[in-house]
Amino acid sequence: MSLNINPVEAFDLVVFGITGDLAHRKILPALCHRFSIGQIPKETRIIGVARGEKSKEQFHAEMAEALDKHLPKGRCDDQCVKDFLDCFHYVKLDVLGEDGWQELKDLLNERPNPVRAFYLSVAPSLFAEISVRLGKSGIATEGSRIVLEKPFGHDLQSAKDLNARLKSCFDECQIYRIDHYLGKETVQNLMALRFANALFEPLWNSQHIDHVQITVAETLGIAGRGGYYDHAGAMRDMVQNHMMQVMCLIAMEPPARFDADSVRDEKLKVIKALDPLDIRNTVRGQYRAGNGGGSYREEAENPDSMTESAVALKAAISNWRWSGVPFYLRTGKRLRAHVSEIMIKFKEPPHNIFEQSRPAEGNALILRLQPGEGITLMMTIKEPGSGGMRFLRVPLDMSFAETLGGRTGVLGNAYERLIMDVIRGDQTLFMRGDEAEAAWAWVDPVIAAWQESGERPQPYDALGSGPEAALALMHRDGREWREIETEPDA
Repeated sequence: MSLNINPVEAFDLVVFGITGDLAHRKILPALCHRFSIGQIPKETRIIGVARGEKSKEQFHAEMAEALDKHLPKGRCDDQCVKDFLDCFHYVKLDVLGEDGWQELKDLLNERPNPVRAFYLSVAPSLFAEISVRLGKSGIATEGSRIVLEKPFGHDLQSAKDLNARLKSCFDECQIYRIDHYLGKETVQNLMALRFANALFEPLWNSQHIDHVQITVAETLGIAGRGGYYDHAGAMRDMVQNHMMQVMCLIAMEPPARFDADSVRDEKLKVIKALDPLDIRNTVRGQYRAGNGGGSYREEAENPDSMTESAVALKAAISNWRWSGVPFYLRTGKRLRAHVSEIMIKFKEPPHNIFEQSRPAEGNALILRLQPGEGITLMMTIKEPGSGGMRFLRVPLDMSFAETLGGRTGVLGNAYERLIMDVIRGDQTLFMRGDEAEAAWAWVDPVIAAWQESGERPQPYDALGSGPEAALALMHRDGREWREIETEPDA
């Protein structure tokens, strides 16, 4: 299969925090790969902004070192990297002071026509201040875009405050709240699966679906991130944004058209249809020491921490399509495998005609986001051989790597797609301000209830399945979690 590459016009991208971990690990490799396949023109300017004093040669050497460390091998040859680095400029700037703003404005004004995008790869506490300064200084033009990484606030009130300050200088159509989960191929394929095929949409409702599971498991702990994570926890770090966005794509009604506001309108309706979370339908956990790592509290350097490193919950959507269908969400650090996936579990056939044999467990559609992106449909078939009707549960499997061959390497990662969407002005895969606020409005009451209860998160074994109470959350409904597996079903 051939892959169509649609080049964009030359643009100016200003990266605040260019020397930070996010820029080095994600943003620079994403841009370099898009440059290598001809999507980003050589006339593009990538302007790094940070506080330190750097010569052009020193800055380019640091960027080259970051690319050598984080760019997958074989993506770009030495000449390509050299040409890419020719796009880079550096401005020393104090985001809380006055130094550097005029220099940045003068540099940008050398070419006033290209798309101007500002990527805030900085601490969330600086989002509002940088946004206001960009607006008041005149650096941000009418067609500029501003990109923010999560978290978008710490709770509902802080999210409202941030949105108010952003909108004092930028229109909503200029604000790109990036959630890299929405840039994953499997997440986007969820929409294609539903709305571009006649097979599933007639079954996508409470009449045919028993329940939905969304799992995001990580093997790593919080070592090195304790300062941030102990202030946030799994509910704020994963559920309020990534997992709720995936749930919205699963549950939303078909939009009238595939454009940003139509899609986001339908996602917002899902969040507003969620029943308030009952604390009895939630589980919190903290990992113990073991399997080569310290405990959560040791890594957070807080022996009295009440912050959760794992969450499991049962959600309900009160509308005609999903009435009576539970959505089970779980996420955690230091679990058995690094895997993100969705399971749509279908109901059993209404009548078993095989009197002497019960069919294997019913159908399930499994969408794996990482690793090994792909889609699996679990089917029941007759076991080969004589001796009556004996049944097997087997997968109809589509691995993107196998089915699309070399195309997956060209497709790149989620950041590549999302950054290109920013330049094109396509907000379909980005959160809108009212979405972020509605998500906080849903999780805030249960976070407050946890704090008021004074109950400690349940300890769980490192590299295990998570808190025991999470298993009980499913068992009391007569259901089971899908096993956390390193490899997809085969």
